[in-house]
Amino acid sequence: MRRFGSLIDLGKNFLIVVAVYVLCHGVTALVVTPAQKLFLSDITVFASLIYLPHGVRVLATWLSGWRAVIPLFAGGLLSEVMFTPALVFDFLEPVILWSISVGAMSAYVSFVLIKFLGRDLFADRERVMDWKWLLIAGAVASFVNSVGQVIVFSGLIVPDDLFAVLVTYAIGDLVGLYVSMLVLMMVFRWMRLFLDAK
Repeated sequence: MRRFGSLIDLGKNFLIVVAVYVLCHGVTALVVTPAQKLFLSDITVFASLIYLPHGVRVLATWLSGWRAVIPLFAGGLLSEVMFTPALVFDFLEPVILWSISVGAMSAYVSFVLIKFLGRDLFADRERVMDWKWLLIAGAVASFVNSVGQVIVFSGLIVPDDLFAVLVTYAIGDLVGLYVSMLVLMMVFRWMRLFLDAK
């Protein structure tokens, strides 16, 4: 019976991660991307200056470890299918699954690297959230994702744009992470005030 309950929890967590990822990707695709196209049209196909799902990657990995990779991949795939214009999707199709895989694994690789260096950041019952260390993990994950994405798309990116795409990925992931964390902190503070008022 306990095993069945943990399977239900796992399924709920899976759906929550996928749903939040798709929501954040949708906001990025429908709000950030059109604005960014006005200034960086060539790079916008590959990277966003504010990529909100990176915060989902970091928080989901912090909470679930390696188990976050699968729902992050599913959320990334569903997001691409839902929000990427057909022309762009066709252009990226040969490598899109590799790109989604790199994004889904970037935070986990970051947490493992930091653990290897002596600081275990994965959540457990005794460990409370340390925002500063999560931001550091997110920055490392951003670097891992940026390098991975440039490698994945290297055959499609004009060589003169490689550095600009790398920087855009890094900035987009970091800004997306900071915005996500800021929103979460405000939500948690609001919930605390709401619960204290009762």
